[in-house]
Amino acid sequence: MRRGLVHVLAWLLATGAAVTLSWWGVHTVMAGTAYDPPRALPITAADDAPTTQGAKPPASPSSRPPARTAAPRPSVTPVATPSRTPATTPSPSATAGATASGQVKAYDTDGGRAVFDLGDTSATLVSATPGTGWSMQVWKTETWIRIEFSRSTDRVSVFCTWHDGPPQVQVQTY
Repeated sequence: MRRGLVHVLAWLLATGAAVTLSWWGVHTVMAGTAYDPPRALPITAADDAPTTQGAKPPASPSSRPPARTAAPRPSVTPVATPSRTPATTPSPSATAGATASGQVKAYDTDGGRAVFDLGDTSATLVSATPGTGWSMQVWKTETWIRIEFSRSTDRVSVFCTWHDGPPQVQVQTY
């Protein structure tokens, strides 16, 4: 009887240690991937307006992110969500309204939708949603944010940069 009790106690200790170690490892990995919860934004009549065909944000070589030697690690793992029909052309859509730090603007692309809070000297990512069958990755630095939507060989990148002035957003399809 004593021998069986020792075996049960040893098993309980080993199982408890394994569960604790596994939880700690998963918690550590997952803590670095989660975004803050999105802010609630008011819906305005401009949000329901159709996007203009063929409208693209202005492209400027000086507003591209600086070259780097190593690719940054994505802060969000690729995901596919079947909940949205992709737009036909990239275009800045409605401004949801002014916030304390700037304007919230959404950019609809073939690959998905990116929403930024554009301030006077910086920007923050409010949300990024891939279209049906598309996956996405997000990179963030002190002076730019890049969202890449991908499906098979199709790629759409949304760049928001503010290293040389106020935030500018570019959409590139390749």
